[in-house]
Amino acid sequence: MEATNWQEQKKKNLKALAIWTVGWVLSMALVTFGPKFIWEDNQLFTYLAFFLNLGLGIGMIIANRNHINGLDELDKKITFDAMAIALGVGVIGGLSFSVMDITNMIGIDAEISFLVILISISYLIAMVVGKLRYK
Repeated sequence: MEATNWQEQKKKNLKALAIWTVGWVLSMALVTFGPKFIWEDNQLFTYLAFFLNLGLGIGMIIANRNHINGLDELDKKITFDAMAIALGVGVIGGLSFSVMDITNMIGIDAEISFLVILISISYLIAMVVGKLRYK
C-alpha cells in the first residue's frame, strides 16, 4: 500500500514540475515577444510579464526540488550526477565560449541561448547514460 502512495506522490510531483515548467516557458515567450508583438513597448506590461516570469521560475525551482526529494535513492543519484555534469559543462563550456567571443576566436556572439542549449543537452545525455548504466 505504501509503495502505491509513493508512486502516486512521485507522479504528482512530476506533473507539478511539468506544469510549472510549461508556465515558465510560456511566460518567457510572453516577456520576450510581448513588448514587440502584443503591447507595443508598454513598460508596465513588460514589468508585469517579467515579474510573472520570475515568479513562475521560482515556482519551477521549488517544484523541481520537490520532485527530486520524492525520488528513490538511485534516481536521486542519477539526477544529481547528471546535474553535476551539466553544471560543469555549463561553467567550463560557457566560460570557454565567452573567452572565444571576447578574443575574436569565433565569428559569432556568445549568446546565453547557446549556454542554455549546451546545459540542457548535456543534462539530457547524462540522464540517459545514467539510466542505461543502472538499468
